[in-house]
Amino acid sequence: MSEFSPIVIPVFCFLALLLGISLYATYLSRRNHSFQSEYFIAGRSLGGVVLALTLVATYGSVSSFVSGPGVAWQRGFGWVVFAAPQIITGFFLLGVLGKKLALIGRRIGALTITDVIKERYQSKALCVLLSVMLLLFFTAMIVGQFIGGAQIFSAITGWDYRAGVLLFAAVTVLYTSSGFRTVVLTDALCAVLMLIGMVTMGYSIIEAGGSLEHIMERLSQEEVMEDGVSRLFTPNSGGLLPWTLLLSAWLLVGFCTLGLPQSLVRCLSYKQSSDLSRAMLVATLVCGALMIGMTTLGVLARGVITELPAQGTDAVIPNLIVHHMSPLLAGITIVGPIAATMSTVSSLLIAASSAVIRDLGVQFDLPAKLGNRGVKVASIITTAALGVIAIALSLHPYDIVVWVNMFAFGGLECTFMWPVVLGLFWWRMNKQGAILGVAGGLLCYVLMMALNLHIGSWHNIVPGILVGLICSLLGTYLGGRPPVRILRIFFPGRLLLEEQREQQRAQRQELRRAATR
Repeated sequence: MSEFSPIVIPVFCFLALLLGISLYATYLSRRNHSFQSEYFIAGRSLGGVVLALTLVATYGSVSSFVSGPGVAWQRGFGWVVFAAPQIITGFFLLGVLGKKLALIGRRIGALTITDVIKERYQSKALCVLLSVMLLLFFTAMIVGQFIGGAQIFSAITGWDYRAGVLLFAAVTVLYTSSGFRTVVLTDALCAVLMLIGMVTMGYSIIEAGGSLEHIMERLSQEEVMEDGVSRLFTPNSGGLLPWTLLLSAWLLVGFCTLGLPQSLVRCLSYKQSSDLSRAMLVATLVCGALMIGMTTLGVLARGVITELPAQGTDAVIPNLIVHHMSPLLAGITIVGPIAATMSTVSSLLIAASSAVIRDLGVQFDLPAKLGNRGVKVASIITTAALGVIAIALSLHPYDIVVWVNMFAFGGLECTFMWPVVLGLFWWRMNKQGAILGVAGGLLCYVLMMALNLHIGSWHNIVPGILVGLICSLLGTYLGGRPPVRILRIFFPGRLLLEEQREQQRAQRQELRRAATR
């Protein structure tokens, strides 16, 4: 394909629009006098629709457009069943943690999730551990996103891989340096473009396949099992997807998304309760449409791409776009995975920057030493520096980077899940439990992934999360009770109950002393 093919025109229009939004968001941010609040959480001013779209765009990634549909092409509708738990992520995260995190965040002035954890456990060691793990896993995920996005861009447009990395990675780093408000506004745009890309791809698949009925009839005749049913139409892909693996998906991409800090920080940024309720509804609809829609299109693509490409399942969607779509539609469609890449990267970058300046920097009084202007400059420089490092690593797509990216998602969940969830809802949880839970769960998960150890067909997120929970409970009961000042902030109702019980205990002791006189 020529470098000057019309396919690149929508891409350049999209990149120019992102830069325009960045300038607009920078103008809006000047109205907020608190730089740190504006830069890291947009001054807690997000509306419901924007909150929902930025959450979906952060969660969706290039794999949602490439790897997921490619595997679905191979495994059939069983992979759609595997992707189904992703429908609940937005609703579940906002419904369980949204109100609690927002109230506590305002109460203590938290700008990051680590701010909340720091106030809850009063442990410098825990905050440093979480911040370091966040930086390592985020960097791996950013590199993986850049590699995946650049590869599909190169495969479809014919441009050099490195040119693709430098093009949209540089744009991402540039607009992310403007702060959180720019990130969420561009995320909202990216979520809409991801939907548009999915629709254009669906239209092209049905048109190239003759009709939906014709595609389904063709699929029903492939890989027919002994009972006369095609393996592609079974929920477990004829045994290729064990039920234990399908159940594991409810943890990996469902319930355990409560431990993803890049999503959790969104709970600190909305304006009022009505926005939270609206975001729960919109996020469920959009996330369900994208995650289920794209994997379903991957299965239907088998009616058009009849043989697995030599490059593997990741080449299914690029081949579909190149050979079965007009240049204009292909250009509109390719904006979808690029938008998914850039929205995910921008959210990871801004969270990584906050980990350096807010979380690690606070441990050494960095904000106080730098002052407001110094923090502003340091935040922008840190965001840009982290982006440049990720770009440099992405220019040489080693296989090991891809594998690190695959378990970084689960590693973040094992790291943040129990300190956040138990810390917000169980008053007895203490710093010993948090530290032991993080260390135990993360060590179990990383070792099992590195050594390729598995318990049956369960995904390693299951033992990682369970070990983390057991270690958290063990550490909590070995340690002491949280101080009264922590209960006053996080569990005022429990503190009142404890005070009432203390008064009743004192009254009973007084009565006993009076009876013995």
